[in-house]
Amino acid sequence: MNAEILKTERLVLTPVEVNDLSPLITLWADEEFTRHITGRPLTSEEVWFRLLRDLGQWSVAGYGAWTVRLVNNGSYLGSVSILDHRRLIDPPLTDPELGWGLSPAFQGQGFASEAVQAVLDWADVRLPAARTVCMIAPENLASVRLAERVGYRPYATTTYKDGPVQLFERPKQA
Repeated sequence: MNAEILKTERLVLTPVEVNDLSPLITLWADEEFTRHITGRPLTSEEVWFRLLRDLGQWSVAGYGAWTVRLVNNGSYLGSVSILDHRRLIDPPLTDPELGWGLSPAFQGQGFASEAVQAVLDWADVRLPAARTVCMIAPENLASVRLAERVGYRPYATTTYKDGPVQLFERPKQA
């Protein structure tokens, strides 16, 4: 499966590439952005390893991460991804896992919903899995609302890396 460019009215989503490193380092250094994801800013080394993971996911799984930019001026917003993290979690996440994160400067404007829906539309056509899943910290109410808005429903509460998480699932749409 080849990585594809996805477009919406306001956004262009391109498969992640090495040139995304600099904006990724800036984004992952932002405490507000990382609060519900890692609980702390990431070092440039940690961001580099995340980028390598995301790049490799396309060749290994046929799906991966997209960089989200504004169509009108190319501004970097963040990313939406479908990944196989192989998380050590119970219950296990055996289906492709959707994740998203936009810079706080672009939150609350509908961009995340637009980007996530574009990726889900792609997944519904291209992925053989009967569902996708996502994992959200319960206090991340904006992400919980977004997940539910695009069709995810909670199915389990568990612990991941010593913190509570809610697991969501969304059946493939016809």
